[in-house]
Amino acid sequence: MKIIDAHLHFSNINSFFQTADEMSKVNYSSEGIVKEFEDANVVLGIAMGLTETSNQGFPSKYAQTPMGIDLSSSIPPSIVYCAGVNPYTLTNESLRMLEKEVQKPHVVGIKIYLGYYPFYAYDDVYKPVYKIAAKYGLPVVFHTGDTYSERGLLKYSHPLTLDEVAVEHRDVTFMMAHFGDPWVLDGAEVVYKNSNMYADLSGWLVGTKQDIEKHINSNFLDHIRHALTFCDRYDKLLFGTDWPLAPIQAYIDLVKELVPEQHHEDVFYHNAIKVFPKIKPFLNV
Repeated sequence: MKIIDAHLHFSNINSFFQTADEMSKVNYSSEGIVKEFEDANVVLGIAMGLTETSNQGFPSKYAQTPMGIDLSSSIPPSIVYCAGVNPYTLTNESLRMLEKEVQKPHVVGIKIYLGYYPFYAYDDVYKPVYKIAAKYGLPVVFHTGDTYSERGLLKYSHPLTLDEVAVEHRDVTFMMAHFGDPWVLDGAEVVYKNSNMYADLSGWLVGTKQDIEKHINSNFLDHIRHALTFCDRYDKLLFGTDWPLAPIQAYIDLVKELVPEQHHEDVFYHNAIKVFPKIKPFLNV
């Protein structure tokens, strides 16, 4: 089975290197991801554009919009990305730069970091971004749920805050990253209710293959099992790993345990093509 990883990272972020070294034990490099892709039959990965600054790390008020991917000067052909948005640097000039950026073949969507930045998804600051997304037929990906930084503010990343945006901008496809974990039941309702809202299944566990295996049959993931059953819309759920937070093959094995086998091809491959139509040329479909 061919697999598309719809949520990973390929940026020079200190906390990602630290996580790779101390927790997931992955080789966080261009060579590392190519090897993991080959071993797991991942044909394409969608990276989330993200940059940090020397004085603030991430999240940084000073990161320029659009944020790209800068882990390596040589981006593997199996990596495309979503241009990241920093609401603090959304000026007329940066919006022009964002519009120019999203017209590049390898830019397949737009990423908004709710919680990391203290703005709700329905804040007026993002309305020009949704206008660009609608113009070019691009999905907007929202970080939702727990933040990987203590400086994040969780009220801004709750999945219920996406309902208003989905209703107001019916001409835009949205993807809720991480299914809103730990508020996955709320996330499931927003996905179920809104025809233009999808979710990826990334970032639920951080650690090694052994760490993930330990949780597969435990009650740690019961809230996710409940939400997946409640939502019952496997045509709207996308596989993602949040690499380098976990080894790719181990995370594939985890999601295979949680998603009924008859839905594997949709979740691991077909749904990503539906949400990210610009990836088709990279798949020869």
